[in-house]
Order: sequence, then C-alpha cells, then structure tokens
Amino acid sequence: MTDPPGYLADRPATPADLLSGLLRSVRLSGERIVAYAPPRAFSIGFADAGSLHIIEAGELVLRIDGNPHVEHLSRGDVVLLPRGDPHHIGDAGRGAHAIGRAGADGNGAPEPARWLCGTFTIGDPRASHLLASLPAVISLRGAHGPALEGLEVARRMLVFEMQSPSQGSAVMIARILDLIFIQILRAWAASTDAEPNWLAGALDPQIGPALSAIHRDPGHDWTVEELARVCSLSRSAFAAGFVARVGKPPATYLVHVRLDAAVGLLRDTSLPVTLIAKNVGYTSEAAFSRAFKNRYGTPPARWRRDAQAKQP
Repeated sequence: MTDPPGYLADRPATPADLLSGLLRSVRLSGERIVAYAPPRAFSIGFADAGSLHIIEAGELVLRIDGNPHVEHLSRGDVVLLPRGDPHHIGDAGRGAHAIGRAGADGNGAPEPARWLCGTFTIGDPRASHLLASLPAVISLRGAHGPALEGLEVARRMLVFEMQSPSQGSAVMIARILDLIFIQILRAWAASTDAEPNWLAGALDPQIGPALSAIHRDPGHDWTVEELARVCSLSRSAFAAGFVARVGKPPATYLVHVRLDAAVGLLRDTSLPVTLIAKNVGYTSEAAFSRAFKNRYGTPPARWRRDAQAKQP
C-alpha cells in the first residue's frame, strides 16, 4: 500500500541541521579576499577575525603568535584559522623552512609563493566554546578527493570574481567564503585527524541527534538516559561515545548550551533574570547566577548592563 502524498506518520523525522544552527549562533560571515604574491619572505598578521589561506603556488610557513610550532604549506593546501588566532604567514623562500620541492623550471629553484587570503568576521564572540573547542589551525593537505571537489569549484569562483569584478562581486565573495568555511569544517570533522569537539559530534550519525535535542530545547531537564534513548543507544555506549566525539560529558555540554542561550536572552530581550533562568533550565535564579558568573566572570544582571552600555 502506498502512502498518500504528504503522509509522514510513523516515519523518522529529518534530523535538525545542527551545523547551520551552530554557525548562525556564532555569526561567522565571509568578509574579504586578497591575493598575495610576495617577491621574498615576509609575514602578515590577523587578529579578531577568522582567516582562510588557499595556497596556489610555492612554499609557505605559518606561525600562530606565541606558539613555536610551524606549519609548512604547499601548493593545493587549504588552511582555516576558525578562532581568529593572530598569526603570521610568509614565503618560505630558499631558507631553512623551504620544503625543497622543485620549481616550475625543474632546476630545483623554489617556486614563488602565491596564495589567497580570506577573512571572516566573528559576529558573536560570546559563543566562545563553539570556536574554542576547534583547533587553532585546520589544514587540508592537497585539498583533493571527491569530498573536496566543491572546494575547488568555490576557489575558481573566488578567482573569477577577483579578476573580473562587477556589480555584486563583494556579496558573491562573502557568500563563497562562507561556503568554503563550511566545506572545510565538514571535511575536517569527517577525517580521522579531527579532535573531539561539538562539530565532530554534530556530524556523527549516532551522537548528533543528542546534540540536536540539546540545542533545540536547552531548558529541558535532559538526563543521560533520555539523551541515550534519543540516539537509540544504551546509557553506557552513549556516554562513552559522547565524550569520545564531543570531548566533554553530556551534562557539561548542556551547561555550555544553556549559558549561551541565556546570553542571547540577556542581550536581545528585556526578560527579567529570573525568567531567563527558568527558560534555560535552572530551577533557581541563585543557581543560574552562580553558573553564569563562573562562565563569564560577572553576574547576569551586571553582564546585561555592561553589554547595553557598550551598544552605540
């Protein structure tokens, strides 16, 4: 028997697009793209914005400020700095950092470096745990394979808009940067190199439904048993899987989501603190205030006054 059109009873609901919701909460948006082709080694720095580097030619080195580790980059590599860590990137040239790949002329001379650099504004830094749980540098080496074909298409579109700008190019570039950001996050989270974080959990078919449930209704009194049922897992299997993929226990993650929701209500509404505490799942204003102060360093009422005072 064929179900009539639109009949959805007893069918599993389509899972919520958690990644889209989380990215909206952070309010990342593509801003600009610049092409670099230095004649010799030099460095540039960025702060207070996420950054993207697409290596088109040559050898480059990248350093996070205050971190001795050096990333060696080559043609085809794509690097995302999602947290906005200040950093420097420059042509490796013929020095000690050069990887030694033969240049285009085949005589061993290093190929001059050329790369694209895009930036992303971070519209809501208070959604800090979402970005803080990601690594400072996400690298896709070579950026090849079927899963990344869309990344190459997006790169070509960027180059076209840069080389042949016309009406609407600024918006096109911003949207393409957004797409590249999402493509990189997806590819990285699906790889074996991904560290435990909310993104890996969101994309995990077993753990993802629990994260969706928490974000959909953070004020609910979620228990481990209930979240395990949402995922069709035993309590022990769910708890272990959640920590392995997300990097923290479900209860700890729930607290983060609740406090992020509270920040939004404090900033965007005039609801009293008592009602906000109730809406995000706290049974008492005192408990909510303690948790909020532990996270943000100030009580919620004062946080709201300070935020309002900073508004233009």
